[in-house]
Amino acid sequence: MDPTLIGRKSLLVDFLGFGYSDRPENFSYTLEDHAETIAVLLDYLHLKGCWVIGHSMGGSIGIVLASARPDLVSKLVVAEGNLDPGGGIMSAGIAAQSEEQFKDNGYRDLLQGCLDYKAFTAYGTLQNSAPYALYRSAASLVKGIKPTMRERFLELPIPRTYVFGERSLPDSDSERLASQGIKVLVVPNAGHRMNEDNPQGFAQVLRAALSE
Repeated sequence: MDPTLIGRKSLLVDFLGFGYSDRPENFSYTLEDHAETIAVLLDYLHLKGCWVIGHSMGGSIGIVLASARPDLVSKLVVAEGNLDPGGGIMSAGIAAQSEEQFKDNGYRDLLQGCLDYKAFTAYGTLQNSAPYALYRSAASLVKGIKPTMRERFLELPIPRTYVFGERSLPDSDSERLASQGIKVLVVPNAGHRMNEDNPQGFAQVLRAALSE
């Protein structure tokens, strides 16, 4: 066991609108406001200098949090988080609809697509999410922010790691980020859903990212 990891406690957070968290309909669900809710939580718990790990959209929110509240984050690991506007395949598909269209039909179709592709973990996650939260979060991810997540990520003065699943490579960012001072690690035998494809490999990569 790496001595730097001994005694550290973990906090697993469901964003508003997702999982077991509240799902207020009058919340914006933008990247900035998701990050603000995490800041409020950490302030309430009197936590500073946290090691933050975020996957996919969670990685983008982690970047926004670290940029807005540097006192709260001392290390940042982003696992295939969106660095540029445009989103990924799922978020772009959601945002291409109107919110009403997504709530009326798109959400149901998305769940059915997960079942058709036997993506049961994704199905469970999406089933426990409010449709309007999914839509507004996806729309914010596609729209992006200014400065961009990439610009903020590169400017952070803390140890930063970007994690790829092996099946997501080749990707030009693997070399580009490394040349810009970002540690780049790869989870073997895994794609974007690396925590599901190879949980042990993902855990080992996280340990390597946080040990220094």
